[in-house]
Amino acid sequence: MGRSARNKVARQKRILEALQANAAVRVGALAEALGVSGETIRRDLAELGSEGAVSRTYGGAVAKPILQEPNWRIRHGEFREERRKIAQLASDLIAPGDILILEMGSTVMHLAELLSAGGRDLTVITSSLEVALTLGRNDSIAVHLCPGVLDTREGSVIGAETEAFLQQYNATIALVGSTGVTREGLQESHTGIAAVKRVMLSRAKKRVALLDHSKFDQTSLVTACPLGAIDLLVSDRRPEGELAAALEQAGVEVRV
Repeated sequence: MGRSARNKVARQKRILEALQANAAVRVGALAEALGVSGETIRRDLAELGSEGAVSRTYGGAVAKPILQEPNWRIRHGEFREERRKIAQLASDLIAPGDILILEMGSTVMHLAELLSAGGRDLTVITSSLEVALTLGRNDSIAVHLCPGVLDTREGSVIGAETEAFLQQYNATIALVGSTGVTREGLQESHTGIAAVKRVMLSRAKKRVALLDHSKFDQTSLVTACPLGAIDLLVSDRRPEGELAAALEQAGVEVRV
């Protein structure tokens, strides 16, 4: 990612943080706070609006609905160091000859980047176009891309065709992300993604969730699956309180 793109990701993250803190913010106030022109802010808001991250208003914007998430490209720029470490730890679980199922999501993309650079003799089944393209740069990784209905915000496919395609595979490890994790289970803001996640986890011998600490105790639209549907949680911090107790009761190993 070039410097200009990194600056834009950081700026848009700060815009989202300002909206979460103040609900509604004017273009002029954002421009002054971030040290850029009003036109730059308007372009950022237009892009965030097209991705469902904010709602535009006359002269400004308001915070996104609570159950929605920003486009995966914006999320990919958040908690980068933590997510890289999670991806590195997850990569230690993978050996040549493994058959992987990889979901979409920002932390899974960090893992895909690592595997593209150093993975050998792997077979990967994925619903994510970006994961498939990233892994496709490595000639020793065979990539099977799921068919289905394209979700442009997430860069992945969903639907009955996706689920049926996944049912034919037997994987060594499934690695998934999630909108959040609570004592009820893995959370999702999209019912179609939740359905694909359930099938992915059901087709693997080892089931792994890759979640940074910002996802702890975050509830969303639907509980995709109970905690018992995963074997291992890889994170940058150890969960505490009710979540820690629920993970232990469900027999989920936690690696930090």
